[in-house]
Amino acid sequence: MLKKTILILAILTFVFAGAVQADGHLLKIGATPLPHSEILEFIREDLEAEGIELEIVEFTDYVTPNIALDDGSIDANFFQHVPYLEQFNADRGLDLVSAIKVHVEPIGLYSDKFTSLDEIPEGSSIALPNDPSNEGRALILLHNEGVITLDDPENLNATPIDIVENPKDLQFEELEAAQLPRVLPDVAGAVINTNYALEADLNPLEDALVMEGSDSPYVNVIAVRNGDQDSEKINTLAEIIQSEAVKEFILEEYEGAVVPAF
Repeated sequence: MLKKTILILAILTFVFAGAVQADGHLLKIGATPLPHSEILEFIREDLEAEGIELEIVEFTDYVTPNIALDDGSIDANFFQHVPYLEQFNADRGLDLVSAIKVHVEPIGLYSDKFTSLDEIPEGSSIALPNDPSNEGRALILLHNEGVITLDDPENLNATPIDIVENPKDLQFEELEAAQLPRVLPDVAGAVINTNYALEADLNPLEDALVMEGSDSPYVNVIAVRNGDQDSEKINTLAEIIQSEAVKEFILEEYEGAVVPAF
């Protein structure tokens, strides 16, 4: 009986140790589908060659990926820029940090009805993303294009109340970023993040009336919990995702709609 018990314990120990070892090589990254999941999919085999099994957990919003990262459901996420991350931390009392800079997705103004800014009539409705950093980013784009004037064009958290000049008396509708492509038929235009534009089969270079330049400060990053940024797996991920091969993939796959930031 004692021998049998020892044998069972040995088997359980072996199985448990194997599970721990396997989990130690697993890297779960939350990402929005385009272009983030595609970029991660591109490096899957390179990570496997380094002994890291990649699991991509897809999200379709800008809130859940940070909540999942904070509660430990995933090891990292890849969907946001630093201003958004910093604002989210401040609003929610979290301690998430940027670990790896990857690319810029220039935000743009799109329209189903008009082909230029000049065509948009007075009193028209423009839809904006309603999260603080992206709304400010959208308004700064409109300010830089002369559509409106902000009291402080350096304020990344600007809202419509910060508009001091609005020559066309435009009306601004604040909506969740993921919903913006769907409301294009109902508004004169919408300022849409590139990932959601791509998912809606919009070509930023061809369809956007105006778009940020490649010098945008809104670099999309891989975020982790504070303390994990120097882990072996994240360091390996950084080496692979900031490689020349990934840079070439981004440039060829997205033809300038997504710009490498390394």
